[in-house]
Amino acid sequence: MHGSTNDHAIRNDVYVTHKTPAIKKWLLAHPRFHLHFTPTSASWLNLVERWFAELTQKKLRRGVHRSVQALERDIRSWLADWNEHPRPFVWTKTADEILDKVAAYCRRISDSGH
Repeated sequence: MHGSTNDHAIRNDVYVTHKTPAIKKWLLAHPRFHLHFTPTSASWLNLVERWFAELTQKKLRRGVHRSVQALERDIRSWLADWNEHPRPFVWTKTADEILDKVAAYCRRISDSGH
């Protein structure tokens, strides 16, 4: 049932990954999962994703927030500091390293038994 509260969306940057037999088989066995692809014209979303990873790693992970207000306050404080001291993202992996990692992930999930 696409659209139910038990459905799961998976955002995928690499359109071709869902074409492999292993991925097709896994998706058929798990109908609650639906792939959504990032359009090639929206590569800027990779930077947004990376920025949220930075927020998670630097501020949210292992944080203690006893209320939504405390969480919002911490995020706003981090944002203010980020905007005050901006720094560029520097990609450290080559395209081949990234593709190798994606391939390894696809192999891992195809053998997971889920």
